[in-house]
Amino acid sequence: MTQLSRRELLRSAVLAGIALPALSACATPAGNGGATQSAPAAGATSAANPLGFAEGKPLEIWIFDGGFGDAYAKDVHEALIKAKHPKLEIKHNATKEIAKTLQPRFAGGNPPEFINNSGADAMDFGALVQDGQLADLTPLFDAPSWDDPAVKVRDTIDPVAIELGSYDGTPYVLNYATTVWGIWYSKKLFDAEGWQPPKTWDEFLKLCETIKKAGKMAPFTYAGKHPFYIYETILTLAAKIGGKDVLKNIDNLEDGAWKAEPVKQAATAFAELGAKYLLQGTAGLDHIQTQTAHNKGQVAMLPCGSWLENEQKDTTPADFGYAMFPLPDFTSSDALPYGTVHARPGEEYIVPAKSGNPRAGMEYMRAMLSKEGAGKFMELVSTLTIVKGAGEGRTLKPGLKSSSDVLTAAGDNTVWFLFRKWYVEMHDEVAAATGQLMSGKLTVDQWTDRVQKKADAIKNDSSVKKFSR
Repeated sequence: MTQLSRRELLRSAVLAGIALPALSACATPAGNGGATQSAPAAGATSAANPLGFAEGKPLEIWIFDGGFGDAYAKDVHEALIKAKHPKLEIKHNATKEIAKTLQPRFAGGNPPEFINNSGADAMDFGALVQDGQLADLTPLFDAPSWDDPAVKVRDTIDPVAIELGSYDGTPYVLNYATTVWGIWYSKKLFDAEGWQPPKTWDEFLKLCETIKKAGKMAPFTYAGKHPFYIYETILTLAAKIGGKDVLKNIDNLEDGAWKAEPVKQAATAFAELGAKYLLQGTAGLDHIQTQTAHNKGQVAMLPCGSWLENEQKDTTPADFGYAMFPLPDFTSSDALPYGTVHARPGEEYIVPAKSGNPRAGMEYMRAMLSKEGAGKFMELVSTLTIVKGAGEGRTLKPGLKSSSDVLTAAGDNTVWFLFRKWYVEMHDEVAAATGQLMSGKLTVDQWTDRVQKKADAIKNDSSVKKFSR
């Protein structure tokens, strides 16, 4: 049996709604070492095929059918690689349920060559790395770039993307889309009402009160069924208040990290927002429902990543004018200045090491990292990418321009956290607890107790491989 950790099998069973018998000795043994995986061996290489993939074997692709859809894969990236390698057979697939669909393939030892591992049903990256399931992407980053064979792939992209996709210094995940998180609003609405994006927390609360008293719409909402959207916002505010180490300590499972004063202050602020200004029924709504309510003028503001504009393209009024503002200053003594945002390379792609043609998966990534591949992706799904200069000469939609402007203004004042992909069980617990915090079912102290307890349990679980930054 292909090695697969107990925590990965258990989580996939829960996601799939199936019972799982006791695991036999074929599961990964306890300990932090886990399995390691070297880069897949190359076949014959050439200028046209520097990674040495097998053109006679198929390339099976699975795309998460979420905010970006899958048209970008079919119409842009697959078209690019097919033009360069016409003999390569491409098998395209899309699903909203990545883990439920593909976890059995890993367990059976026959995973596909390329996966967009994203969405609420994404597989646990940490467990996949621990079990030696992912290919080392070093050959991809050291390969000649698609556009200029004299320049390596790694020199054409944001180096942070490689750093954030690495585990113990080895790159296993391609973070492709540069995502910027913030508070979204309709520029048309704000202009019509004379509202200004707030720059201080007091201004933010006053704006919420003004909107509430007007009675036309609710001030604020978030994807209640997917509380990541709001815990992301809480953690960003915590980092703004206390500095980047607030999130670094959380990622590194430092003792008491979740009970740090900046985390409590941010949680308190949003718990109060939840008690006074949420769209009625928020807790029972998913991201599409809350975003559609936003499009319909039922709510004024919501937190989301920069994929929002594309995800809502079929329901957004033509003159809506998507725009984003960063979290306001909480106090004048915030550790990080106004304009600080949660922004980092994201939307993860992987090459399973034990697929039939893993080097073809890397060649597909090489096509994605071309200027044409990244630029057309950018225009089609309205999001930024890690490829340098990909947006040059291209027309940006209002929301994309706004998020790009916010990122530019932030400069080095960007924050991020990685526990969500390192420890999926931690993410699940924080999401569940935050949903209860926002609905008034947990106090801030109860929330910090609960999530800290989970962090401590993971830290003390010898079967879970630990990562740090």
